[in-house]
Amino acid sequence: MTTLPVPRPTRISLTSKLSVVLGLVGLLGAAPEALAADHPAETALEEMTGKKLPPNLIQNRFFVKANRFEIAPSIGYVPNNAFVTSIYGGAIAAYHFSDTFAAEGAFLYAPNTGASGMKGLTQTLVGIAYEGNNDTTFRQPLDRLQLGAIFSARWAPVYGKINLIGEGVLNFDLYGTAGVGLMLVTKDYASINPDYASNVEGADPAIPTQSPATEAYPAINLGIGLDFFLTQSIALKIDARSAFYIADQPDYGNKLPNGQPEPLEKRLYNTFLTTAGVSIYIPRMKPRLFNF
Repeated sequence: MTTLPVPRPTRISLTSKLSVVLGLVGLLGAAPEALAADHPAETALEEMTGKKLPPNLIQNRFFVKANRFEIAPSIGYVPNNAFVTSIYGGAIAAYHFSDTFAAEGAFLYAPNTGASGMKGLTQTLVGIAYEGNNDTTFRQPLDRLQLGAIFSARWAPVYGKINLIGEGVLNFDLYGTAGVGLMLVTKDYASINPDYASNVEGADPAIPTQSPATEAYPAINLGIGLDFFLTQSIALKIDARSAFYIADQPDYGNKLPNGQPEPLEKRLYNTFLTTAGVSIYIPRMKPRLFNF
């Protein structure tokens, strides 16, 4: 049997190792020059501004908000009030320190629509209570939003573009808000309508309080919104936020055996505000340097 020689591992001389290391260092040193050659516009902007440009997934923003004021007249609706229809008008004013951060104030007013604003559920509940007991003291609480002022910080981490069926590009951003405010709430009640109790034909079961009281509550605001930029000065705004406040639990007119009103505990309320408006930005946008 023939024995084959066992191959010895190849030894790399110290000179060869040094040559490989120096070659890698040379490639790393040449990398910035190669990148600069591939992105001449970015290099020129960095040289002009004197600072490194931050990475940005969305290049060449159509709309820049930094150092601009925003005024947004709006109209809104409170969808989580099952007993009254609450439509309000108002405005949002903001100053944008950058494209992602702003300070804002939201102001709103909702008129008291009286009996016409009561929903069918309110009429039904009062009617059922009366039919079950003609001597009932039941009344349905109708807490109506009257005035509101909310001061918040706004953070817009998402900026994007939508291709509208190949016909155009719609720019938008998504933002969140958090802050504090003051809510003025009308403490209204619906009770049995005397005309309904007298069997007057066509009379509604319930009527609202003639002179309701108004109470103020400090509130915490949390919300989100979308801006759709139509021009470089106008945007369509869709905003949704919750105003949380603590107040007495609903008072249904219940009484203790001694005839005294039933004591009320505190509970957390949430007024959900949905708003649509048009934002106007001032001053005009400054000329921008593009990185093509």
